[in-house]
Amino acid sequence: MTLFGGLDIGGTKCAVTLGRTRGDGMELLVRQSFPTPSTPQETLSRLMDTMQQLLDEKHSEEALEAIGISCGGPLDSRAGVVLSPPNLPGWDRVDCVMPIRERFGVPVGLQNDANACALAEWKWGAGKGCRNMVFLTFGTGMGAGLILNGQLYSGTNDMAGEIGHIRLEEDGPVGYGKAGSFEGFCSGGGIALLARSRAEDAIRQGRPPSFCSSLDELDAITALKVGEAAQQGDPLALGIFETVGRKLGRGLAILVDILNPERIVIGSIYGRQQKLLEPFMLETLTQEALSVNLNVCKVVPAGLGERVGDLASLSVAASVLG
Repeated sequence: MTLFGGLDIGGTKCAVTLGRTRGDGMELLVRQSFPTPSTPQETLSRLMDTMQQLLDEKHSEEALEAIGISCGGPLDSRAGVVLSPPNLPGWDRVDCVMPIRERFGVPVGLQNDANACALAEWKWGAGKGCRNMVFLTFGTGMGAGLILNGQLYSGTNDMAGEIGHIRLEEDGPVGYGKAGSFEGFCSGGGIALLARSRAEDAIRQGRPPSFCSSLDELDAITALKVGEAAQQGDPLALGIFETVGRKLGRGLAILVDILNPERIVIGSIYGRQQKLLEPFMLETLTQEALSVNLNVCKVVPAGLGERVGDLASLSVAASVLG
């Protein structure tokens, strides 16, 4: 058994985890989160102090072997530098790896959050045993982590997998600053935008949906509210998830035909709303993708479920040791 540390750096919150290998899996031992401080220096200091505290209080007799960092991109994983993520203002060319390596004296790895989740699902989740796997975040945004020929593929400058930027339609909800993008249709933010547009039209026609009764409530619409309404049979909400499911199928067809994976693993919203999304996704995917490619590919929800984010940074730590 090997003890690993994980650090997750997000725009609103950070988390510190400790995990231990157990057989061919990873046991999450402890997790502590806190709101992201205002500066990179404060954030790194708080992360390191929290990890030291957890080690001292709960695992002082064990040797920490490696630390993994999961952070939103863009970043340079080879140099260990966070470049300038849109959700982390002020993080311009911040070296995350060196100060942590110096403090704890162990190998430290850095990956963007989609790649980190892909590693976790590949090692311990729904992608276990695959040589070619795609992981889609499908959360606040839409990003992808790619496992190709049995290893993580991050591209020339760590920007491989930005599937959310692909334009699926000439017009539609905005994601990645692009109307009609994959992220615009298939993300928490995109679903909310689509729902606000359709709810406004319905309200003006005198047919308000159950999740929004007046124009004053439009800004309060979230993907969660729309999903709950759809599960209760609201017609407008069901129509929104049909659109999302069909766009998801179209986006997946691109991945299936270009990358020829054996598995596509989808996190967050897909796992929670699989019953609503899957029929429309599969119908469109079958229409759009080459059958010879689709016949060897399965589309499944994240095997680690809601734990994938917690295990992501630990998977980076494990990958540092090979």
